[in-house]
Amino acid sequence: MTNADGGMALSSKGSSGAKGAITSAVNLHYRSSPLGAMDIQPPAPLFNTPSARRREALRQMLARQAYRRGNFLLASGRRSEHYVNCKPVSLSGAGATLLAPLLLEQVHSGTRAVAGLTLGADPLVSCVAMAADLAGRRLDALIVRKEPKGHGTGAWIEGPLPPPGARVTVLEDVVTTGNSCLKAVQRLREAGYAVQEVVAVVDRQEGGHAALAAAGLRLKSLFLLEHISTHPAPLERQP
Repeated sequence: MTNADGGMALSSKGSSGAKGAITSAVNLHYRSSPLGAMDIQPPAPLFNTPSARRREALRQMLARQAYRRGNFLLASGRRSEHYVNCKPVSLSGAGATLLAPLLLEQVHSGTRAVAGLTLGADPLVSCVAMAADLAGRRLDALIVRKEPKGHGTGAWIEGPLPPPGARVTVLEDVVTTGNSCLKAVQRLREAGYAVQEVVAVVDRQEGGHAALAAAGLRLKSLFLLEHISTHPAPLERQP
């Protein structure tokens, strides 16, 4: 299902309890400037603001702070004129406040933990776990290492580990080929967890959906690349 603006319609499941628990958010108003700076107004009730308005505020924030057009080398090894780095948004207080409820709505109610490959998923799993706790929902955060811990237990996965067989949802900031997601999924499945879906902030639509489907995973995304490239930031090129 799509919204009027062409984006995915967001599920409201799991959000009803949060309405009475999370009480405020940052009301974002963007002013025109070369850097796409923000005016931040006093807190406004988060769930008195319709989900569509939160989603649009996040889309604009991503378009101004996460998206660049130029000539870039991606982590996949490909070159692209489009570059998306969600960390300036996900690591900001205002961005995390917008992201947390929108991502949480997409996490299956039977999920015991959200997890992701460090570094891009770190702020996502943290803010979603916090939002879930405020909503009275049991949901912990796990971080999957790229290399095993070099001392102590040598663990691949950090966080309060759920029991084997528990359902875990992987969060990702940007999906391109899906390789980062699959690395996290592999480690989680090897640890005995049931991983069935990936929830992403942005899907670049460059093969990730098919790669994840082949691994038995469902991909859900808040935005497609076209949704945040509508109002691109100033042109930047790598040397």
